Amino acid sequence: MPTHHSVVTLTAVVAAITLTACNPPTTDAGKPTAPGTPAASAPATDAPSPSAKKTATLPNFVGKGLQTAQDEAQAAGFHALTSHDALGRERLQALDRNWKVCSQSPAAGASIDTGTTVDFGSVKLEESCPATDAPAPKPAGDTMPDFVGQGMKATRGALPSNASITVKDALQDRMVLQESNWKVCTQDPKAGTALSGQPVSFTVAKTEESCP
Repeated sequence: MPTHHSVVTLTAVVAAITLTACNPPTTDAGKPTAPGTPAASAPATDAPSPSAKKTATLPNFVGKGLQTAQDEAQAAGFHALTSHDALGRERLQALDRNWKVCSQSPAAGASIDTGTTVDFGSVKLEESCPATDAPAPKPAGDTMPDFVGQGMKATRGALPSNASITVKDALQDRMVLQESNWKVCTQDPKAGTALSGQPVSFTVAKTEESCP
């Protein structure tokens, strides 16, 4: 037979269960929560707003070596950098230390978003900067453009991709391996001739050489 202490304890447990069933847990708002429903969590805090765009004043890089200009631009917070051949010959700036800056876009002094792309117009160290960037040759249409004096790589890019093109050294019997280092001396057909799929030929000289 259970002792008096055991009966009291059992009665207390039963009373606690009954009380819990009759008085379900409440939410923070004081409303009872349905059985089996997890208690509501604390309201989430507002998500942090995206950081505002950063702006900075673009320094003047004209006259600096291309590698130096790129390093200083990055130090100023500008990391979207590109460069192009200011003489319109479509040469690649493979070794930045061998090139210098002739122009920049955007211009120096502009207060701009640091994510803006900064483009440097460049020439090789031994070359003179043009007054303005020389445009690349216009694409050939129905007639042959005048390519004399233009870079051979840019000239090839202005002709149809299926054009039959012959390139020969105008001064010696050298192989024309890197066309970006050569310029057009003569062309056949001549400028203004109708283009109807006929082969095209050029004689070229190195960029620093004079055509015969």
